Amino acid sequence: MPTPVLRSVHVHPVKAMRALARTEAEVQPWGLAGDRRWAVVDAAGKVVTQRRHPRMALATAEPLPGGGITLSAPGQPPLTVEVPHPSATVTVDIFDKPVEAVPAGPAAAGWLSGYLEGEFGLVHMDAPEHRRPVDPDYALPGETVSFADGYPLLVTTASSLDALNSLIAQGDHAHEGPLPMNRFRPNLVIEGAAPWAEDGWTRLAVGEVTFRVARPCGRCVVTTTDQVTAERGKEPLRTLARHRKSDGRVIFGQNLVPEHIGTIRVGDEVKILD
Repeated sequence: MPTPVLRSVHVHPVKAMRALARTEAEVQPWGLAGDRRWAVVDAAGKVVTQRRHPRMALATAEPLPGGGITLSAPGQPPLTVEVPHPSATVTVDIFDKPVEAVPAGPAAAGWLSGYLEGEFGLVHMDAPEHRRPVDPDYALPGETVSFADGYPLLVTTASSLDALNSLIAQGDHAHEGPLPMNRFRPNLVIEGAAPWAEDGWTRLAVGEVTFRVARPCGRCVVTTTDQVTAERGKEPLRTLARHRKSDGRVIFGQNLVPEHIGTIRVGDEVKILD
């Protein structure tokens, strides 16, 4: 087998919006710099994602110097949103867990409400004291995460996607494949590893940064959402349910926790440490 390398790096400035490719990224304790530091909330203060609103896939948040973003989406004028002053926080609900965040203000709320056709707001998380703890069943003391689903980073492999697409091609919904990697919204994509090799990883190094593998990533309806059209199908959940289950969940990819900070770059060698 060739030496595994980092094929691509992706950040999602606003949780559930379009992924952005990067040639390099700073690894912070709670995830890649600029990844999922913003989130959309509904009128009840619950964080919303493509699970409920697949059209979020069509919205883009482009980072600005200083941490702000420019929002754009079909039918909406672009909107620049600066990092809100952290004078007061609000409690928001992410997967039934409370976390403190700073509201971005009425302009962002109006933009999102118009696009998603409801009452929505935008919140920002940047202060370290507002990070969420990683699931204590799979975390070491002090490990935290921002607005990502549960862990600081998600890694997938190109060979496993190829293997999955081969299985989809043999199934009842072969016409939906082959699927692109963006269905799985990873931060890191590795090429040069054997299919499903990540099942056996416990630690790995990407360039100068080492990571602990916390657990396999359970997959949801977001993976059935075309990230270009926002339309939904049956795959890959149907095929994953037949071939890739662990602890009652369908899985694809691995959740990672950084062991220290540093910079990773596309083309970095990947070493499997344990």
